Amino acid sequence: MAKLGIKTRALLKSPWVFHVATGSCNNCDIEILDVLTPRFDVERFGILLAPSIRHADVLLITGAGSRKSMERVMRLYEMAPKPCLVVCIGECAMSRGIFMPSYNMPKPIDHYLPVDAYIPGCPPKPEAIIAGIVKLIEKKKGGK
Repeated sequence: MAKLGIKTRALLKSPWVFHVATGSCNNCDIEILDVLTPRFDVERFGILLAPSIRHADVLLITGAGSRKSMERVMRLYEMAPKPCLVVCIGECAMSRGIFMPSYNMPKPIDHYLPVDAYIPGCPPKPEAIIAGIVKLIEKKKGGK
């Protein structure tokens, strides 16, 4: 394993996630909540939903990112303890999806924040969300 800092090693053992919806149809939000239910039980991997951005290691973003919401998301990212990983979930968060021609969604989220992982789908299945988070953790462990 590459030489990692104490905070990064702790992040990889038990990542706490903070979920932000930035103006989506809410299907991705429902799938994220499904991941947290006992059926998929991501808590067995140490993944917990953080009550505050100040306690979070991972920022999960769903939705296309409207002008007003992105101002708040950038403020949340600044408040998060570093290193904070950013994960975009769903087609809207990746490329604005069906909201691309909208005047209120001028740019994708990766123009505002450094995105570490993308989980595609409309909406992505819970298995895909879990696989994406696990791949992100493995990527960070390998130092790639």
